[in-house]
Amino acid sequence: MRWLGDCVLAARRRHVLKIQRKSNGEVVLTLSGRLQADNVGELSAVLEGEASGRRVVLDLKDVVLVDRETVRFLRARERDGIALHNCPPYIREWIARDGLEVDS
Repeated sequence: MRWLGDCVLAARRRHVLKIQRKSNGEVVLTLSGRLQADNVGELSAVLEGEASGRRVVLDLKDVVLVDRETVRFLRARERDGIALHNCPPYIREWIARDGLEVDS
């Protein structure tokens, strides 16, 4: 039955959000994996830990899946001045569309 445990562990790893931090004048947080409502809190905590006044960038090039709550979170962070780099086109379009719905 060892293989079953390995499959469950592998499935859990696919739901993981990885955050890598680099700093050189600005703070770049490179996100990898699934950015969903259940791990937005983790990203929020990292963002809150950054010193105020420093430019923060979220690099989304390795994000493979988002949900509606995450799109709203990203839209709000962008309005707060956080830059979204390498934002996949489907996420950018969803942010724009969600903004139109909210503003209507």
